[in-house]
Amino acid sequence: MTALPTRKLEAFRYADIDALASVWAELAQPERVEIAAQQKSQQIWLPSGEDVQVRRVEITLDAGASLSLFALNSAARYGRIELDVTLHQDANFSFAAANIGTGTATLEVVTIVRHLGPAATSRQTVRSVLGGKAVGSYLGKVAVAREGQQTDSEQSVKAMLLDRGATANCKPELEIYADDVKCAHGASVGELDKEQLFYAAARGLDPAAARALLLEGFVGGLWDGLDGDDRGIAEAARSAVRAIA
Repeated sequence: MTALPTRKLEAFRYADIDALASVWAELAQPERVEIAAQQKSQQIWLPSGEDVQVRRVEITLDAGASLSLFALNSAARYGRIELDVTLHQDANFSFAAANIGTGTATLEVVTIVRHLGPAATSRQTVRSVLGGKAVGSYLGKVAVAREGQQTDSEQSVKAMLLDRGATANCKPELEIYADDVKCAHGASVGELDKEQLFYAAARGLDPAAARALLLEGFVGGLWDGLDGDDRGIAEAARSAVRAIA
């Protein structure tokens, strides 16, 4: 079995190592997923309800393949989504995820997206809503190989802190060896806008309802790209937000 990681490793800098130890025996070897050439897939990852929930997945998209992945990370103690994604020529990867937690929860999204072939596209959008003393983190690296010309990649990371004890860590990173690419990233951490809260209160909403409404809007756009009628993740995210608003 692979040794339990420590915080000396960059990818585990903010991890709850004690919580991770309780499930590591089952997760030391990541799950492997391959999307065949020209195939299109959508996956939705919902919380299991366990206090500790960790998912480590290696994903390969063959030439022309497409994957849209939607994930809600809201474990009560420790939630971690760890992705290692490899994109070949003309592949398309889209990832939308939410960290929603309070209390002393630690919630992490850790990704590396490898553009190995030309003309591949990746989009990563992560939103965190954190209350109490919760910690939410995004560590994401986009690595573009020399063969990855005409790569088009974006990372958008935003966090909303509801209490002074909550913490957000954001580290988008680019490693580019090709010279014909379009790569962008951005990260921000903030609080609810007082003017928007005042406006909602002026329309008759109590403070909790006003906070919930604004937070639902902050997270809700993640699910706009869902293909089909399955809106379960949107409902689960709404419930998680209302529970901590």
